[in-house]
Amino acid sequence: MTFQERELDSTDWQILTALQSDGRLSFNQLGKRVNLSPPAVADRVRRLEEAGVITGYRAEVDPAKAGQPLSAFVQMRCTTGRCLLKTTRAEDFPEVLEIHKLSGNSCSMLRVRVTSMRHLEGLFERLGEHGEMNTHIVLSTEFEGRPVQPPLPEQRKITRSAGWSTDAD
Repeated sequence: MTFQERELDSTDWQILTALQSDGRLSFNQLGKRVNLSPPAVADRVRRLEEAGVITGYRAEVDPAKAGQPLSAFVQMRCTTGRCLLKTTRAEDFPEVLEIHKLSGNSCSMLRVRVTSMRHLEGLFERLGEHGEMNTHIVLSTEFEGRPVQPPLPEQRKITRSAGWSTDAD
């Protein structure tokens, strides 16, 4: 069985948790956190990278301080033959951070970031060529960037409509 074919073990998850918190950790620092030698940690990280579990390392940038304070979510309902995903390239829309294909009436949800309302208006004019849009401007972000965590056990209690409670019946 290759690494890619097996489930991640608790040490893999400890490594992933630590790296998601601080991607600049040295193998020595990481090894101390997960109780492995630096060479053993380096081998685990290399295997996680080769398996595509770790897809990269990046700096977190404050968009407002970098001159892009405005973000929005844009639902697209593409016009036949003008689908954004099929008729354009990512380079055509540098403001688009994410594109998610959807079920239902909209075909995709875009997360965009721009420098100003005028910039957003110009983006809408370019996106409008591809279909109908429904836009939600982000007023503030209360929570962002939850790290990937181990899957929950199947026996985990289900939350109720009252909130995130896991109290027993």
